[in-house]
Amino acid sequence: VSLLKVGWYNAVLQPAFHLPYPDDTLAFVVLSTPSMFDKALKPFVNKERLKIIRDPVDQCISHHLSRMKEKFPDQRVDVMFDYEMLPSRKPKFLAQTAAHVAGAAYYYQRKDVKLDPWGKKKIFGVCIHPKYGGWFAIRGLLIFPDIQVPFLEQPSPVDCVSTEEKRIELLEQFNFHWQDGRYRDIIEVKERYSEEQKAYFATPPAERLRLLGLSQ
Repeated sequence: VSLLKVGWYNAVLQPAFHLPYPDDTLAFVVLSTPSMFDKALKPFVNKERLKIIRDPVDQCISHHLSRMKEKFPDQRVDVMFDYEMLPSRKPKFLAQTAAHVAGAAYYYQRKDVKLDPWGKKKIFGVCIHPKYGGWFAIRGLLIFPDIQVPFLEQPSPVDCVSTEEKRIELLEQFNFHWQDGRYRDIIEVKERYSEEQKAYFATPPAERLRLLGLSQ
């Protein structure tokens, strides 16, 4: 987890995406590391297999963050998951922006490239973690509405893809060759997904339950 103030997030977004809390409200962005698959998902599936009715990863994350909420019985904790949508079909929060402003991972976007080679093509940005490269995911946002932290100082994310050439390579790979996963290794990483985990995430979502030995 990395902590942030809601105001840092709201400051860089259009009002339509603002979170409805005071600027000094405490929040945490939650990442999953490569070891999540073995340490959290597989034990969860083994224990809860009869209760799994939708995406197992989403249910696993929901399970663990709900348990975390129970550790703070005297606090209000609002949880937003990366997969949740508003009725307008907009995401409840922009995960990559939250990770960037919290200093958790650097959100590389088209504007980070000075000599843009893409013309009118749509180019999506991607977060890179200084330790895990692209081998991680942003899973949720925890907001503590009753805790104000005006003294918190904002950290800068680590700019680990610092050359123009590498940034172009990263955005090219992510936008046009994302299936092969090369963008994840744009930097030297300390840990990456296991072969089993790669196979799981490469499997179409509709077939993942069968891969885990669960009936459809």
